[in-house]
Amino acid sequence: MGAARAALADRGAGDRTKENAAQALRIYAARYVLASARLTPTYARQTGLACSACHTHFPELTPTGRAFKLNGYVFRRSESLEGKSPEGQQSLLLNLVAPVSLMFQTSYTSMKKALPGTQNGTVLFPDQLSLFTGGEITPHVGGFLQVTFDPQSGQLGVDNADFRFATHANLLSKRATLGLSLNNNPTVQDIWNSTPAWGFPYGSSAVAPTPGAATLVDGTLGQQVAGLTGYTMWNDRVYGEFGAYRSAPLGIQRPLDSTATGVIKGAAPYWRVAFPNVWGQNYLSVGTYGIAASVFPAGVVGPTNRFTDLAVDLAYMHSFGSNSFTLDGTWIHEKQTWTAGGAANPTNTLRTFRVPAARRMTA
Repeated sequence: MGAARAALADRGAGDRTKENAAQALRIYAARYVLASARLTPTYARQTGLACSACHTHFPELTPTGRAFKLNGYVFRRSESLEGKSPEGQQSLLLNLVAPVSLMFQTSYTSMKKALPGTQNGTVLFPDQLSLFTGGEITPHVGGFLQVTFDPQSGQLGVDNADFRFATHANLLSKRATLGLSLNNNPTVQDIWNSTPAWGFPYGSSAVAPTPGAATLVDGTLGQQVAGLTGYTMWNDRVYGEFGAYRSAPLGIQRPLDSTATGVIKGAAPYWRVAFPNVWGQNYLSVGTYGIAASVFPAGVVGPTNRFTDLAVDLAYMHSFGSNSFTLDGTWIHEKQTWTAGGAANPTNTLRTFRVPAARRMTA
């Protein structure tokens, strides 16, 4: 075993696999990163970049942030404890600073008219408390994990999770990024903020009234499934992703039995296609995504209800030096077939449409 030493992990002599894995992100960083590094949240510590390098505002991503996520969260500039074998192979790589961050949100919620039998003017302290960890695990594997405290139940549980393998190849004489994502929320792995998991609204009160219905892909399956998807970004112009999700709810009896509700029969296919483009100070991506699932209303046998979600989305960003304007839009159409009952009509449709816009300005 070679002696452990502090080193910049992406500068190790002969470490070609790490260099190749980070090359795309370095190109983006060289073009877009203007701010100096600050030792703040998890990925900022690992990359040595300011939060503003990857985010216009949390959680909206810049081109640098999208490249970092696409490449498996593995780009590194931070000082690490590194060890190598006598043959020069890496045998140890540890962060000198723990890759952990904290998010704390508190809220005061008041409505024009109180709900019957309830107190108006609700204070939540906290409204949300989350711990984040993640980053590079190996030169080709990295991840993101969010653990959140729920003030309603008083319990701590797994929130969003996304673990990736990423590598590079040449396809049709053009550079391509190839990867796998293991995650627990359809679209949480997406690199654009026009899809539901990281889309607007970014935060809301836990006690405010919410819509009575939502499509499957719009958060209904979040933390209730486990999925594996494969993706590729070809020539920074074409993105494709396909995979499947299977029910994996937390906090209930295993294996799933007659007491379970909302269990997917078999696996639910998921798809995503997008076409990004950059010109001047503009970035635009237009795409489509969706999921289809047969769901047992109760138990794990018997008739199922069928839900098919088809969506289109748009993500636009214009940079004004260190300032930016962003617009993210999505339209989701869900076809519902209630073979097992549960609705007044045997077939229904549910549509969701959102187009948030934001202007970021720095002093």
